[in-house]
Amino acid sequence: MAEIKDYLRRTFKHFNAAVVVDAARAWEQLIDAGGKMLLSMGGAMSTAEIGISLAELIRQKKVHALCVTGANLEEDVYNLIAHKSYRRVPNYRELGAREEMVLCLEGFNRVTDTCIPENAALQKIDRHMLALWRRAETEGERLFP
Repeated sequence: MAEIKDYLRRTFKHFNAAVVVDAARAWEQLIDAGGKMLLSMGGAMSTAEIGISLAELIRQKKVHALCVTGANLEEDVYNLIAHKSYRRVPNYRELGAREEMVLCLEGFNRVTDTCIPENAALQKIDRHMLALWRRAETEGERLFP
């Protein structure tokens, strides 16, 4: 970890790079003083497998709470259930309407260079979720804010 800090301090000297170093120092000071860190993210960062590094930050008590958009929660469910069925499309910028339609007909939703099998993911949990929602409705309980 010291090697990364040294590298940043040595090379991140100007403009937004310098601000990254300032923010890292402030974060370090906050944690050292017993403070708590809330990390807020918008967009589906879980697609980038950010959970791998976040989990480590949480285990090391460097992040104490998360505030994320629904995109992160949704993608986490898809990733958990159907990750092995994702399809990579490295040439996604070259796809024409016909290729896009083929992917759609195969049940894939393309998000830039990755196709997510939404139906396959949802079909594995939809009956379980429906049962939970129906039970809650019968009991007059709301499961959503």
